[in-house]
Amino acid sequence: MALKCGIVGLPNVGKSTLFNALTNAKALAANYPFATKEPNLGVITVPDPRLQKLADLVKPKKIVPTTVEILDIAGLIQGASKGEGLGNQFLSNIREVDAIIHVVRCFENENVIHVDGHVDPIRDKDVIDTELILKDLETVEKRIEKLAKLAKSAAPADKANLEFVIQLKDHLATGATARTFMVEEPFAALFKDLYLLTAKPILYVCNVDERSAKNGNEHSNKLIEVASEEDAEVLLISAAIESEIIQLESDDEKLMFLEEMGLEKPGVHRLIRSSYSLLNLITFFTAGEKEVRAWTVEKGSTAPRAAGVIHTDFEKGFIRAEVIKYKDFIQFGSEAAVKDAGKMGVEGKEYIVKDGDVIHFRFNV
Repeated sequence: MALKCGIVGLPNVGKSTLFNALTNAKALAANYPFATKEPNLGVITVPDPRLQKLADLVKPKKIVPTTVEILDIAGLIQGASKGEGLGNQFLSNIREVDAIIHVVRCFENENVIHVDGHVDPIRDKDVIDTELILKDLETVEKRIEKLAKLAKSAAPADKANLEFVIQLKDHLATGATARTFMVEEPFAALFKDLYLLTAKPILYVCNVDERSAKNGNEHSNKLIEVASEEDAEVLLISAAIESEIIQLESDDEKLMFLEEMGLEKPGVHRLIRSSYSLLNLITFFTAGEKEVRAWTVEKGSTAPRAAGVIHTDFEKGFIRAEVIKYKDFIQFGSEAAVKDAGKMGVEGKEYIVKDGDVIHFRFNV
């Protein structure tokens, strides 16, 4: 899949440290603004215990997990919409991603410079929201100019589109994001075609100190309260802890370290899974002697489209999909046993793939 998330935030909030923990890519993480100038792209394995459980039964030669792309984008400052700092570059990079991971500083540390002098997660969130909204307003105003010319024709559809975009502009002008604007079906395509920055789904990550990794702190609580108004998910993660975990070599060492911190699993695992969900993705599996593999497809995809993720020929020559539910595969222990129990479904072109489906595609080219 080409879909990817972009990590954004003010300078020095821990974006690159978190990116390194996610990808172990050793992107530059420094204690000064704009350490990241060019965006870093990481391809990250999506943790999924179902993959190993299937492999334990099938015993393949190879196990292949699915992945998601993460882009570490340069820090943004107030005035970015007018080109301040790395503003134009930053906004261009955001336009390339499908969803946003907004890292917000929720820790105190006098040794780590804050661009505005002190920690205030609500102010920091508002700075980025404002800059993205201002850029979206520019986009909407340009579209209004085009639609106003079309509306002179007196065609009802053109007039309705113009009225819709004017309402959207008024909404943005209040400081609200496009995500919170109610879009009725007749205008869904027009809204999507605007490619607004604040229409992208968002996940907030509170970068907290080690002591606050489990239960949060005063700063993170404030952000959680505000984010709830957008119906947005918020994760508590300590980038400092995550950077220590990736230095440990064995799983036992990592587990022991997490237990000492009172945590069940690395924060990056939760972040990856949440990013995957944010992109509206699900996983299906193929299982055979050569390999057991996880594949990514958008939720709501048909069987032929899922087949096309494996190879375009599979989609072009699609005949049928032989589908086993994950829980049935685990319960009966093998594809043959599932067939004998009458639990394998034979599905056609209209079948909507479900998360966890184990599928064998039949095709002819």
